[in-house]
Amino acid sequence: MKKTTTTEMEKERPTPENSDAAEPPAPVEAGTATPEQLAELKERAAKADEHWERLLRTTADFDNFKKRAAREKQDAIRFANQGLIEKLIPVLDNFDMALAATQAAQPDANGSLQTGINMIWQQFKSALAEAGLEEIDATGQVFDPNLHEAISQKETADVPEGQVVQQLRKGYKLRDRLLRPASVVVAKKLAA
Repeated sequence: MKKTTTTEMEKERPTPENSDAAEPPAPVEAGTATPEQLAELKERAAKADEHWERLLRTTADFDNFKKRAAREKQDAIRFANQGLIEKLIPVLDNFDMALAATQAAQPDANGSLQTGINMIWQQFKSALAEAGLEEIDATGQVFDPNLHEAISQKETADVPEGQVVQQLRKGYKLRDRLLRPASVVVAKKLAA
């Protein structure tokens, strides 16, 4: 291994002639700085402060971007099944209608059919619940335009005005997001 002397190191050091870098300011001894050197130092200090502030803003912007991207990714994962579940909701409606039809028919003839449909319906419903589907039960609730869709009004003295009298079609939510509002009939005061 060859030892490098100080003279050789000085030869290898870049010089203003062979370097692309700007020439550093001449060293300043305390109390001997010229007004030009002071102005140059102040200008460089101002540029350094400006670059530092820009770096801080860029770093903060990047952190905010990472947090927003993480939130959007979590939302995309949470609601990834939304399209599938929206397609399956009519199947649930058909099961509801089939169960209602079998209950209206003669019980002894349709007993096994009703039991089979009920088992499929329960299995299907529990699978959708595991995926995050929630039913909106509006019967007897106060009308909420965020969750219910008023199809009509019914004059009645049995329930207070603005309360749901009858639910015509169930509503559904996927976790916190409304997929379909419940179709309801809302009570109104009797005409005097």
